[in-house]
Amino acid sequence: MFRRLRTDVACILERDPAARSTWEVLTCYPGLHAVVLHRLAHGLWVRGFKWLGRFVSHLSRWLTGIEIHPGAVIGERVFFDHAMGVVVGETAEIGDGCTIYQGVTLGGTSLYKGAKRHPTLGRNVVVSAGAKVLGGFTVGDNAKIGSNAVVIKPVPAGATAVGIPARIIPSKEGATADVTPEGAPKFNAYGITQQDDDPVSLALRGLIDGAKDQDHQIALLWQAIEKLSQGAPPGDCMPPDASRREHFAADKLSELVGK
Repeated sequence: MFRRLRTDVACILERDPAARSTWEVLTCYPGLHAVVLHRLAHGLWVRGFKWLGRFVSHLSRWLTGIEIHPGAVIGERVFFDHAMGVVVGETAEIGDGCTIYQGVTLGGTSLYKGAKRHPTLGRNVVVSAGAKVLGGFTVGDNAKIGSNAVVIKPVPAGATAVGIPARIIPSKEGATADVTPEGAPKFNAYGITQQDDDPVSLALRGLIDGAKDQDHQIALLWQAIEKLSQGAPPGDCMPPDASRREHFAADKLSELVGK
């Protein structure tokens, strides 16, 4: 018990730069209090004391603002950072080293009792503020869930899920992993790194760049046509009517192609 408590405190001191001392973490961090009370509630739940486990969970929710069903399974070194408004469902499983921020829901979409209705988080998963992970699927090790994302399908290990509904950004091949000097995965607050990029934003950026190139080519084409029209007879001058400019340009291009 005390070994796990020391581990919980150490992981908070490691991941939260605002944590100044062990005493501060023990007395002022509701995420730690929620984890400790959940262990008591879960122990009662698995031993058949269902109501008592649920009552301890209810007290924990009232004290910390974090609602964890006593049937949920939580690993070691799990950090609920800020965590007000977090909801963890009955069949949810949270792996070792996970970090969950405020407003997160690990919820279920099925009403069948006894079924696996809630998600399973692998090791070192980061679920950012306001994210909703809904369903009985698995989020792989070292994955990241972006803020306010709504995840309704599995997330591969090392990938990032962003958006509504969430889009999967796979880990880049050949990219240098964020690791500590000891070789362990490096913790990134709110799951933000400089290596990942949203494929939709990349596609939009490509479309914008392509449109700029087209505008530039069209401007050069008009300049060439205007130069050609300057030495032409009066009847062949560029028509002032904008509706006829396109036909004039098409005719001039046809003449150039014919030459």
